[in-house]
Amino acid sequence: MEHLTLKRKVTIMIAVMAAMFFAAINQTITSTAMPRIIAILDGMDYYTWTINIYLLTSTIATILVGKLSDMFGRKPFILIGILIFMLGAFLTGTSTDVYQFIIYRGIQGIGAGIIQSTAFTAVGDLFPPRERGKWMGLMTAVFGFSSVLGPTLGGYLVDHIDWHWLFWIFLPLGIVAFVMILMLFPKVDRKRGQSIDYLGSLFLTTTIVPLLLAFSWAGTEHPWGSWQILSLLGGSVVSAIIFIIIESYVKEPILPLHLFKNSVVTISNIIGFIMNFGLMGAMIYISFYVQGVLAISPTYAGYVTLPMSICMVVTSAITGQLIAKTGKYKRFALIGMPIMIVGMAIMIFMNNLGLTIVSLVVFGVGLGLGMPVFSLATQNAVSHKELGVVTASSQLFRNLGGTIGIAVMGTVMSNSLTKNLKEALQSPTAPDFSKVDPQVAQNMLSFANPQALMNKPLVDKTEASLPAEAKTLFIQMIDSIRDALGSTLSTVFLTGTVVLVVALILVFFLKELPLRSTNQAPAAEGSSGDVNVNQGKALTAE
Repeated sequence: MEHLTLKRKVTIMIAVMAAMFFAAINQTITSTAMPRIIAILDGMDYYTWTINIYLLTSTIATILVGKLSDMFGRKPFILIGILIFMLGAFLTGTSTDVYQFIIYRGIQGIGAGIIQSTAFTAVGDLFPPRERGKWMGLMTAVFGFSSVLGPTLGGYLVDHIDWHWLFWIFLPLGIVAFVMILMLFPKVDRKRGQSIDYLGSLFLTTTIVPLLLAFSWAGTEHPWGSWQILSLLGGSVVSAIIFIIIESYVKEPILPLHLFKNSVVTISNIIGFIMNFGLMGAMIYISFYVQGVLAISPTYAGYVTLPMSICMVVTSAITGQLIAKTGKYKRFALIGMPIMIVGMAIMIFMNNLGLTIVSLVVFGVGLGLGMPVFSLATQNAVSHKELGVVTASSQLFRNLGGTIGIAVMGTVMSNSLTKNLKEALQSPTAPDFSKVDPQVAQNMLSFANPQALMNKPLVDKTEASLPAEAKTLFIQMIDSIRDALGSTLSTVFLTGTVVLVVALILVFFLKELPLRSTNQAPAAEGSSGDVNVNQGKALTAE
């Protein structure tokens, strides 16, 4: 598609970004509202599952579609992705319990994975690596804009209308995106002699699913050393070995192993894994802090995260332009990662609204600088015929890191919270409920958990209904629980900070290749080892 006119390319990119925005806004609109929704559905014990199932299904969809889109073209898959996502969004809004909610979120995840994989790959189809930087920056900005609008709108809606509408309100946008892609996106004919790697797809799936289930259940549903967790991990290892053997012999592997001989691809994917491990694991719990510890309603919780999103949008757009202008990308990761680390380090010590906003602003700037780099680096390091699968591998490692990060951070939070709550309610300064009526005391003690803190209207209503002598004890208990939750989340943010430091160290080992100014295969591009791009068309700016 590199031969298309610039006007046609820009029109296609508008359609692709519309599809990206549709998927992204449906994800971000729930971020501030999710704690309230899960509390209403009485499913706080399954909170991490509402996130994990989405990432799990999107991870599998992303990697499976990557190779298939290289074979059949991006258009049919992005259309299928939009339809599946719309179906999942509609069904999620009809949920009457947390189990339905989780299942329908899984369907949404499948659609999101397909859209995400094909949208970022489409940028590589349309533009050579030298020009991709600014478009990658704009794609990141689209997601960032959804991060600006989504949390604020989601918080407002969950406070003022039925939560189901959060999943239905943008369905018309999905229809618009579908029509635009259908009309504008070029069709690519399948090349003869290509076969689908069904066996590899099966064993890749049976490698990923048990692995993610093990990390999701370990420390919560089952102990880390239990036979259930060890069996899942063992099954994942066995499937991985079989998968590697299959991929070594099939004609068209779903995930070509030779990609990982390329140091740029391998290092970028490892960084993406570790970065999302810390990023997702910690950022998921920002809403817990803002709503649970600071007692801010979902409406205003969206405003709290707004500065981070704005900083990410602006910085990522500027970063993309600078990458296109200079032909260099590593320097932006080296600047952005330390800034992200500083932002998350501030989260460890935040104890008021002002410091929370400062931490999110700093984090957003670092995120905007670093986010466009690693997908661009991997795409630039391989031949164009492997663009889809290498982009999918990048998304695979990021999603795995995010899912495992959420699971591990969830375990850290659960273990720390149990200890902190016990200490708070048994300390000498803890409220003495023997002074009030036993029935009233029992009612108050039902709020002795973080789930209750997320439903602020119920807390306020209960406080107002209590007799004067019990009201003081209730307020004292709620404050103790908030302190316990705050201490717990500090531990979570500390874990995320340490993980991001590891990602920063690995950035120094990332080899920077000059960004090619064409999608045509250079001389050494027949293999996916470190591509030699020393031809004149590979512009470099020192």
